[in-house]
Amino acid sequence: MRRGVPLMVAVFVMTLAAITAIMTRDAHDRAISEAFSDLELFGAVIGDHVRASLKTPGPAEAEAQVAQAVPARALARGQQILVTNLAGDVVAAYPPLRGFHGPLTDYLGAGQPLTIFAEKAGVLRITLSDGSEALATVRTLDAPFSQIAVVHPMTAVLAEWRGNVFRIAVLLFCTALVLIAMAIAYFWQASRARESDKVCERVRDRIDTALSRGRCGLWDWDLARGRIYWSNSMYEILGMTPDRQFLSFGDINALVHPQDGDLASIAEALTASQADSMDHAFRMQNVKGEWIWLRARAEVVRDRPGEMPHLVGIAVDITEQKALAERTATADMRLRDAIETVSEAFVLWDAHNQLVMCNSKFQKFHNLSSEAVRAGTPYAHVMAEGTPPQIQAEIALGERPLSGARTYEARLGDGRWLQINERRTKDGGYVSVGTDITALKRHEEQLMDSERRLMATVADLRKSRQTLETQAQQLADLAEKYLEQKAEAETANRAKSEFLANMSHELRTPLNAIIGFSDLMLQQTFGALGSQKYIDYCSDISQSGQHLLGVISDILDMSRLEAGRVRLQKADVEIDAAVSGAVAAIDAIAKEKDITVVAESLPSKHVHADRAALEKILTILLRNAVKFTPNQGRVSVRTRIIQGALNIYVEDNGIGIAPGPLARLGRPFEQFERALDNGMKGSGLGLAIARSLIALHGGSMRIRSSVGAGTIVLVHIPGSRDAPRQKLLHAATTTRRPPPPLKMRAVGRG
Repeated sequence: MRRGVPLMVAVFVMTLAAITAIMTRDAHDRAISEAFSDLELFGAVIGDHVRASLKTPGPAEAEAQVAQAVPARALARGQQILVTNLAGDVVAAYPPLRGFHGPLTDYLGAGQPLTIFAEKAGVLRITLSDGSEALATVRTLDAPFSQIAVVHPMTAVLAEWRGNVFRIAVLLFCTALVLIAMAIAYFWQASRARESDKVCERVRDRIDTALSRGRCGLWDWDLARGRIYWSNSMYEILGMTPDRQFLSFGDINALVHPQDGDLASIAEALTASQADSMDHAFRMQNVKGEWIWLRARAEVVRDRPGEMPHLVGIAVDITEQKALAERTATADMRLRDAIETVSEAFVLWDAHNQLVMCNSKFQKFHNLSSEAVRAGTPYAHVMAEGTPPQIQAEIALGERPLSGARTYEARLGDGRWLQINERRTKDGGYVSVGTDITALKRHEEQLMDSERRLMATVADLRKSRQTLETQAQQLADLAEKYLEQKAEAETANRAKSEFLANMSHELRTPLNAIIGFSDLMLQQTFGALGSQKYIDYCSDISQSGQHLLGVISDILDMSRLEAGRVRLQKADVEIDAAVSGAVAAIDAIAKEKDITVVAESLPSKHVHADRAALEKILTILLRNAVKFTPNQGRVSVRTRIIQGALNIYVEDNGIGIAPGPLARLGRPFEQFERALDNGMKGSGLGLAIARSLIALHGGSMRIRSSVGAGTIVLVHIPGSRDAPRQKLLHAATTTRRPPPPLKMRAVGRG
């Protein structure tokens, strides 16, 4: 019951909360659905009323007419009506808008289709320009007005639902609170009942605990019947199970060690009133077969005169005391052996200045006989019996008068050195240890000589460290200058990108006029120019303008790519369609040079990429291939799907590229060293733009070329939708390997 009651309360509350949450969610969806239906009907009715009221008045009187046409109770739930003129501006609103003047699209939000489709759009859930959500519908009005919009904010739609949710939550909280209070009261009453039941057992448990912790057993020996009562703690001492209430005298006497006396003689003496108490130490065997030492103390008790006596007392486990006494004797013997085996002279005096123990080193050091070093011999008698060694010098190493400790070194007449340590013991005695340190003294002299040499080395190292600190400071200054120059270079690079972008916009406007007017003059729309040279000049102007416009467009695209303002619009693109679009873009240039362009088809294959960017990449590569391929040459495009990724190969049999310039291709403003037929080199941004667009797709571009044999460009576009992220993870977790070389093959002329 103690486990079931809280579980049932919790299950009930959780079930009630789940049902409430489901009902609340259904009410929320139903409120929104009803709001959609109501607003659809309300918009149609209000549209008809307002259309009939606004036939004659002009826009200046529209707001007053709208207020009169709409009943006051129609907008009781927070709806709002807006009327626009033919230009799309809001000319009337009911209730009036505060601080808003402008087009209806600015109020409803630029991304909604209501103002475009009107009645066809129906009722939509939109986000207004201030960020709040609302339901809205739009109806068309007659001129001079354009549309009427009915807006119902979501806060007003869900106002009644929120009130119901609050009331349900309060009811659920109160119900849970009552159930919890009932459960608490149940447990409180149950705990009081259990405490009452345990009061009777506490005294007995405490007595048993005290006996058990003290390793004591309670005895009650009925001398007349020969029965003995044992407490549970007595059974625990012997490791026995208390399966019987009384034990017989024979059972207990069988557990007593034969050498520790007989309990029968004790019982006879107590029965004959020869003794009133018992204090006896003996051994008893436990269930493991081990002998436990017990000390029994009991006294004869007679409850009533004439009744048979009882022997009542306790039996204490003294096994540890017996073992401790044995260990003490063993430790004393081991201590004497250890003192005898140490290499120092050792002597211990008690608080009365009498000898406790010493080893043979002390006896030999003072030339003492065995009779003189007996325990208890006074200090004066020991020193009088011996012959102390001659001391030439004495060096004090430390004295602590308060603790009675002293350490000093003594040099003997034969050249030996001794270190003598004298200490007071806690009981007031005195211990002295003498150690032969002759070898240490010799090593000390050698160390002092080594120390002098080390100090000289340290001085040299200190000078070297000062030199290193000076060099480190110089390196820090250089690093700081490098960071400043790096920041200036980055600032200059950003300024360059912004300048190129601004200049590109400024130059494209006059170039468009130059190209347009030169094309107009070439077509001689307003009459003949009069001379063929003028026509040639106009053609040169148009071609130069087109070239310059292409260069400026490349600069603008490159600056946008460097600034990170290019965003890809990826979709499933048909590969053949993208290749065909790029081939069509360079078809005119190829025909001028009589170059055959071959595109191998890959039908019904798609790749997830930005089509405009993909076509621009192919157009740049094909234009470069045609540009550097001589007349009557050949350019081919091959596409392959390998492991879900797209590989595009653009090959030509042009002039080729030397290894030196090939390493620089793809960098912004890096140009091929050889000029074109018209003397121009180009902007050097085409391959850089292509490489940047490929990198945005998470792909890569490789170029292999041989002078006089042609060039192959490989474009690798991953097919996975998260290919850029997978590529970064792969690069971070695997070792980069060099790409396999592309095989050059001879390309025949078409």
